[in-house]
Amino acid sequence: MSDNPNYTFPFTVIDPAHKDSDKPSFANGLVWAVHAVPGQELRSLEAAEVEEFLEKGALHANEGWFWLHFDTIHSSARSLVAHLPRLPEDVCGILAETEYGIALEAQGNLVWGSLPAFDDALSEEDREIRAWRFVMRPDLLITTRRNPVPVLGTVYRSLKPDQTPRTPAGVIDRALREFTGVVRRQLGQLDDELDRAEDVLLLIERRSDLGHLGGIVGKVRRRVTELRRVVMPIDRVFHEEDLDLPVWAEDELRDRAERQVHAALDDLIALQDRSRSLQDELSSNQAEETNRRLYIVSVGTTLMLPATFVTGFFGMNTGGMFLANGQWGTVEAGVVCFVFMAVTFLFMKLAQLL
Repeated sequence: MSDNPNYTFPFTVIDPAHKDSDKPSFANGLVWAVHAVPGQELRSLEAAEVEEFLEKGALHANEGWFWLHFDTIHSSARSLVAHLPRLPEDVCGILAETEYGIALEAQGNLVWGSLPAFDDALSEEDREIRAWRFVMRPDLLITTRRNPVPVLGTVYRSLKPDQTPRTPAGVIDRALREFTGVVRRQLGQLDDELDRAEDVLLLIERRSDLGHLGGIVGKVRRRVTELRRVVMPIDRVFHEEDLDLPVWAEDELRDRAERQVHAALDDLIALQDRSRSLQDELSSNQAEETNRRLYIVSVGTTLMLPATFVTGFFGMNTGGMFLANGQWGTVEAGVVCFVFMAVTFLFMKLAQLL
């Protein structure tokens, strides 16, 4: 940050609703900066107000709270948020971080951390998990993200006059609820795929589909495992004994958001157990089908053994071969083959091998 009092901060977008307007530029990487008051419309901050925060680290209002959201894809934006005034150095470092990680910490009246969200891919199956970061106190919320995450835009658009939370903790709660809602929608789709796979598995005449079912169940298990690896750390950080949230954030984060995350984790575990059970049943059916086919091959091979012996015997190029000079030698040899096969079949029946 420049020490020149006449320095003007370059600006990206102050408010998505005014993306193409002639608003002045003043903050590098800033996506939006708003003042939220319960019962009132969001107010976009003026250039002087954002400059005041960037210079002094404080914004003053009689009521409500402020939300500044930064895009840190550029190094200049990361440098800006890494040196925000009146915030601990390690907290600013988390805001400027680019690696994926999940964390939630609190100290005094300050709460900060890193939480997951889905990116903006069009297909649900192609949506990757990204991280967004935040720091908040009762009157201020600062969020950063390196990749576009629709969850923050959804929460931003949900801040209507009658739906604006009293504190920024409500934004974090809504973002987590939106994330867990997407997780549950994906779980619903995966559950439907397991239903279809289970229906096919129960139809004995559809044995030829077992290989295809294995691919479906495998895809479900992979996706559930990926989601569980993301949701489980969130649930874990809420249960850390060292996490001492301030009173103003306790209700939204500890009570409401924690319940949502824990419920999503329970659904994940249940679906993972179901997919594992279906995988075991599918493996059992595949083994049974393999054994059935091997059984058929073994029976056919055993029945053909006498015929193989007879044909091998009559195929010897030796003198004085039995039936070699008769007119019906081939027919008689064939009859011998079938007689031996019938005797073998009866023997296997009596021995209960068939």
